[in-house]
Amino acid sequence: MHTPHDFVPAHVPPAALPPDAYAFAFRDAQLLVGGSHDVPAVPRLAELQAAGVEGTTHYLGELGGTACIALALRDDAPDPAGLHGCGLRSLFFTLPEPLLALAGRAFQIVDWDRTHRYCGRCGAPTRDKPAERARECPDCGLVAYPRVSPAMMALVTRGREILLARAARFPPGMYSALAGFVEPGESIEDCLHREVREEVGVEVRAPVYFGSQPWAFPHSLMIAYTAEYAGGTLRPDAVEIEDAQWFSADRLPPLPTRISIARRLIDATVARLRG
Repeated sequence: MHTPHDFVPAHVPPAALPPDAYAFAFRDAQLLVGGSHDVPAVPRLAELQAAGVEGTTHYLGELGGTACIALALRDDAPDPAGLHGCGLRSLFFTLPEPLLALAGRAFQIVDWDRTHRYCGRCGAPTRDKPAERARECPDCGLVAYPRVSPAMMALVTRGREILLARAARFPPGMYSALAGFVEPGESIEDCLHREVREEVGVEVRAPVYFGSQPWAFPHSLMIAYTAEYAGGTLRPDAVEIEDAQWFSADRLPPLPTRISIARRLIDATVARLRG
């Protein structure tokens, strides 16, 4: 899920929101969509207004010249006629990728806003900070911006083999690259070495940047690398990792979906190893 090439982000809304604006309306973590199960549709602002849907509005910008907003609804808000709530993961292969990417952006903004209603320093109610995507405390001046949590992803190679692991939460049989969140004071490379060592017990060298992807579950930025095996014996930590194995580039287990950077990282690396 990358930012669509024709999306222009903005914080300050126009004087009047157009009725054809895309409205990414969230009830808790559920996005309101119309259409069918196979062909879901993001509703337009006029449709929600006609159904009496109300909530806290956040302007996102324009997608191909069409305004986009995020809308935070009450958790107990009923489904309007013709609309229903869906988790973002369930829309991976049915919602067009540009709209899915903006839905992820909208969810992160909605989630940040509703979890920063009060100051984390003094407890006073916060308010929107003019001209910025931020909330500020009128009492002590603390400013809170939308949270982004950087996470490292590493695909380790050993000759024509790649190191893949699985967590208990994965679908049966699925393996993926290693990943973990960056800790305070760490560089991405520091995190890479630490996480690989902690999760599977091996050392790596020569990390090479591959790419990054925003991941709205709930507010991550996945930063992917390849690295070369430098020594050690596989020892899954049995807490986050239940199994880890070296796989030949010609014999791979079930992998993550193609919409994830993990799959793109694996596919690109396997193609290179096959040469």
